[in-house]
Amino acid sequence: MAKKLYTKIIGTGSCIPEQVIKNDHFSEYNFYDPSSKQPFDKTNEEIIKKFHEITNIEERRWVKEEQVNSDIAAEAIKNACQDAGIELDELDFIIIGHNFGDVEAGRTHTDVLPSLANKVKGILKIKNPACICHDVIAGCPGWTQAMIVADAYIRSETHQRGVVVGSDVLSRISDPHDRDSMIYADGAGATVVQGVWSDEPTGVLAHSSRSDSIPYANLLIMGESMNPDYESDDLFIKMKGHKLYVYALNFVPGVVKASLDKAGITLGDVKKVLIHQANEKMDEAILKGVFKLYDEKNIPEGIMPMSINKLGNSSTATVPTLLDLILKGKMENQEIKEGDYIILCSVGAGMNINSIVYKW
Repeated sequence: MAKKLYTKIIGTGSCIPEQVIKNDHFSEYNFYDPSSKQPFDKTNEEIIKKFHEITNIEERRWVKEEQVNSDIAAEAIKNACQDAGIELDELDFIIIGHNFGDVEAGRTHTDVLPSLANKVKGILKIKNPACICHDVIAGCPGWTQAMIVADAYIRSETHQRGVVVGSDVLSRISDPHDRDSMIYADGAGATVVQGVWSDEPTGVLAHSSRSDSIPYANLLIMGESMNPDYESDDLFIKMKGHKLYVYALNFVPGVVKASLDKAGITLGDVKKVLIHQANEKMDEAILKGVFKLYDEKNIPEGIMPMSINKLGNSSTATVPTLLDLILKGKMENQEIKEGDYIILCSVGAGMNINSIVYKW
């Protein structure tokens, strides 16, 4: 068999903020009903209990006051390059999937100029002008979309090695009067990718994507506070949770199957499904939907690792962070072995879905 060029992950890294925010942090918040714009008639204890039942989030991580998104993205890249055994100046490209750029403490104003990737290159003091930088803004699937872009760079032989990052600070663009604010977290994950010639399939084998802007573009938007008396024109992330849930269940399983079909393997070959950590019940329902497409009722235990209970939803960062934790032996009873087929999947704003089939 003639050798082909494949995109392989040669190192992973992450930056999980130190500040732990448990659910009881929200006990004194004033949450408002999105329909009536009036305070809920339920206690915060009831709201938090129901939230935990649905999402299984117990705690999440927030950045320190002096940190911004580019800081944690840079840290994740340093960790990934160290893991790969390469110097920062050996990178041909830096691609960062994110949504809000750098947001300073006490503000909701987003800053995406210059691009986050360019800011990070400056923080890391990478002088090589041949190392190109750009961002990918695609909602929560930003990292998976950036991986697909990186795969195209490598397969076209435009570039040979680079780093792909998912990094977001959602704590600063969440409405303190919106109960959905309990979902959001901060974090960064990075993967160093490199082109490898091989006569056996390896690395990124296939991927499938879809975008449904009509009629789903407004399921995640920036909007005013739930509190009608909020004295600011700040905009916060707003989510139509139930409609997003239904959308994901209807369409994500099909995209996963399409990627497996392109790779020429079946669901039975897959050892791990790493899906965006948005909501544990939603992810479980999506996985059931995938198995249903193959008329499979028995889902192998441990096939879908979850980190959301301790890390919350850090948007673009959830999948690369989860991958790094597994590979570093920090996820109990989870491992990825050489030769394993894994799925890397995300769904989010737009609405966008990506599924990547990867052979370790």
